[in-house]
Amino acid sequence: MISNASKRSILRSIHLIFTIPIVGYVYGEASAVQQYAAAVRFVFVPVLILSGYWMYSGLFFAIIGVAVWLGAIQLSGVGAAILSQVALFIAAESLVGDSCAKFKSIGRVHIT
Repeated sequence: MISNASKRSILRSIHLIFTIPIVGYVYGEASAVQQYAAAVRFVFVPVLILSGYWMYSGLFFAIIGVAVWLGAIQLSGVGAAILSQVALFIAAESLVGDSCAKFKSIGRVHIT
């Protein structure tokens, strides 16, 4: 089994590496980056959401976050996808909290 410190280090590295193409997409010329739009929306942002939520709230909310992002961006566009992530982040914070005490006391869900 991988230690928590190693898992955090791997997730942090993935998070930082997959941010680089998004920075290029945001600050690049609109005509030059248009061909990368689909990759940013459907590959790089979901990987960032997965690694970010996994570090912050656990794997359960990470998978939900990616599914909500992909569904919202496909059905309603970027604005709805961003709002859905804000709503999920608030829900994850209110359910899990910073210490994860609620789920650990129940004993059914193991969040690391």
